[in-house]
Amino acid sequence: MSFRSAAEESASLPQSSTRTAEQGFTLLELMIVMVVIGLLAAIAIPAYTSNIRNAKEAVLKEDLHTMRQAIDSYTVDKAKAPQSLDDLVQAGYLKAMPVDPFTHRSDTWMPVQDDTLSSIDQTDSGIDDVHSGAQQTASDGTSYSTW
Repeated sequence: MSFRSAAEESASLPQSSTRTAEQGFTLLELMIVMVVIGLLAAIAIPAYTSNIRNAKEAVLKEDLHTMRQAIDSYTVDKAKAPQSLDDLVQAGYLKAMPVDPFTHRSDTWMPVQDDTLSSIDQTDSGIDDVHSGAQQTASDGTSYSTW
């Protein structure tokens, strides 16, 4: 009776029998991996879209703030309100009209004309506010056109 080590026995087995057991993944293993990938995607995609929307809202708020500040500065400096948003660019209060992050256009801003004068020195009424031209609603439920 001879005793052989496990290494000697595995070396004496034919190569084809040990190779067939190591040739791929089972269907069950592949299904588990696919389920895990699906779960990760189900968690990550809504968070990603929410972050994109929040970033667009932040850009919109900043653009509206900048344009409203330019309207106020123009009105005080010139003693009259701008008659169009393009007046702000031509007078140098804005380098260019910002692009609305939701409509992806710079010509969809909705100026608000008012007949009231904001100061005693003001000689002419005109644009006193601006809103987004987007028809969507913000995450807090308000419309972008009312910001």
